[in-house]
Amino acid sequence: MRKAFIIFSTTLLALTAILIFVNWKFSFLLLLFVPLIGMGLFDMFQSKQTIKRNFPLLGRMRYVLESLGPEMRQYFIETDTDGKPFTRLQRTLVYTRSKKQTSTQPFGTQLDVYDVGYEWINHSVKAIPFKEVNENPKVTIGSSQCTKPYQASLFNISAMSYGSLSKNAILALNSGAKQGGFYHNTGEGGLSPYHLEPGGDVVWNIGTGYFSTRTPDGKFSIEEFSKRATLDNVKMIEIKFSQGAKPGHGGILPKEKVTDEIAAIRLVEKGNDIVSPPKHSAFSTPLELMEFVKVLREHSGGKPIGIKICIGNKSEFISICKAMVQTNTYLDFITVDGGEGGTGAAPPEYSDHVGMPLRDALAFVYDCLNGFGIKDQIKIIASGKVISGFDIIRCLSIGADLCNSARGMMFALGCIQALECHANTCPTGVATQDPKLTKGLVPEEKSVRVARFQHETVKSAMELMASAGINHPDGVTRDVVSTRVERNKTETFGETFPELETGCFLKEDTVPTSYQYFWKKAKAESF
Repeated sequence: MRKAFIIFSTTLLALTAILIFVNWKFSFLLLLFVPLIGMGLFDMFQSKQTIKRNFPLLGRMRYVLESLGPEMRQYFIETDTDGKPFTRLQRTLVYTRSKKQTSTQPFGTQLDVYDVGYEWINHSVKAIPFKEVNENPKVTIGSSQCTKPYQASLFNISAMSYGSLSKNAILALNSGAKQGGFYHNTGEGGLSPYHLEPGGDVVWNIGTGYFSTRTPDGKFSIEEFSKRATLDNVKMIEIKFSQGAKPGHGGILPKEKVTDEIAAIRLVEKGNDIVSPPKHSAFSTPLELMEFVKVLREHSGGKPIGIKICIGNKSEFISICKAMVQTNTYLDFITVDGGEGGTGAAPPEYSDHVGMPLRDALAFVYDCLNGFGIKDQIKIIASGKVISGFDIIRCLSIGADLCNSARGMMFALGCIQALECHANTCPTGVATQDPKLTKGLVPEEKSVRVARFQHETVKSAMELMASAGINHPDGVTRDVVSTRVERNKTETFGETFPELETGCFLKEDTVPTSYQYFWKKAKAESF
C-alpha cells in the first residue's frame, strides 16, 4: 500500500506538472492534489496511528466514519424502540409534550408485551372520571421537627449543576419551575445567580465539595451556608452522599468548562478539573450526620433537610436509620438515585456497574423506613430515568412519594442525546459553556417547554391513577403495577417486594431473615 501510494502520487504530480506546462489553466489541479499528497506523506511517516501509516490518506476515512457513527446510527439506523440510554419513543414523548403537540399514538404499542421486564398498570372497573381527580397534587415535605414544611409538586427538576449545564439552560429550567409551580434542584455545583434570578423554587444540593458554602481549604462553612440557605427561593436543603451515575466517586467538572464565574460561584480556583471528594468531611458517622442535620435545620430557619443517596452497602443505610431512631432526629426527605441515573461525565465502569438500580433501591429504602417505624416522618423522592406518567406511577407503587427528572427536563430544553455532555461541545447549548453554542438556547422559549412537559407528565400520571380507581398519589400501592418476570409468569410489585410489618426493625427478633445480616452489621456509631 505504501509503495503503491508513492508510485501513484509521483505519477499524479508528473501528470499535473505536464498539464500545467501545456496550459496554465490547469494550475488548480496543483492546488487540489499537492495538499492531498502532503497529507498522505505525513500519514506514511507518523507513528501514532497504524491504520493511517499502513494506508496513507485512505486510512483517514476510517476515523471520519467512526466520528460520524453516533449520528449515523441515530438518524438512519435506530428504530423507534432502539437508542440508549433513552429510545426514540421516549425522547419523542418529551418533545411532543414540551411543544404541546399531540402525543397520542396510532395502531397500538410497539413494545413486545411478552418480553421479560414488560410492565403495566392494573386498571380498575371502578375507574374515576378524570375531572374528579386533582390534576396537580402537592406533597407536604417536612417531619415533625421541621418548622417550614414545603408543598412540593409530584414531578420536579432533578440535580443538574451550573457548570455542567449552561447559564441559559439553568435560567430556562428555573423559569419553567416558576411558571409550573415545581422545584429546581441546583445539583452539587453550588447556588448560582441563574438558579435564583427567575424566582423558581430551589432545592440546594450540597455535595462533598461544599460548593458555595466552603472555606478556602474545602471544608464546610456555616457562615456561607447561612447567607444562602435563608434566601426565600431556597425551599429545601439536600445533602448529597452519592449520585446514581458515579456513586462513591464524587462529581467531575472538566477544566474546559470552568470559567471565572463558575470558579467564583463554587468558591474554588480556576485551571483544574473540579473533582468532588468521595466522602463528606463535615461528619464521619451516622450520629454525626444527625448532628449536622440539626445544624442545617437551625441555620436555614427550619427548612426541610434531606439526603440524596444511591444505595450501595445496605448496612450503611440501615445505620442511618438506627441513628435517626437513637437520636430521635429525622431527615425530612430522602432522594433515592438509581444506578441508572445520568451525568455529564463519569468513568464507564461506574455508570455501568456501580450502585443499586432505582426499583430495588426504592423498595429497600421504603422497607427500612417502614421497618423502623419512621416512614411517616420522611418523604421518599425517586430519581433515575423518570420521564413519563407511567414512570411516576411505577416509582410511587414501589414506595416513592414524588419524583425528580434530569434528562427528561434536558430533552424539554432541546437536548438531542448527542452524548457530548463531557466534551463542552453540546450542539444544543444545554451542556456546554461555549458561548457560540449556548446562544442558540433561548431561555424565554425553552422555559415554556419545560413547564409544559412537567404539566403534561403530571396530568398523564393522574389520568393513570384515575384509571386504576385512585384519586391521590398516596393511594398507589405495590399492587398497582405488574411486571413480566418470566415469559409465562407475571407478578405485581407487591409479590416481588412484599411489604414488611411496620416497626419490625426495632427489635432483633422481629427483623426479617433476609435483612438479619445487614441489620446486625449496621451501627449508629459508624458507617
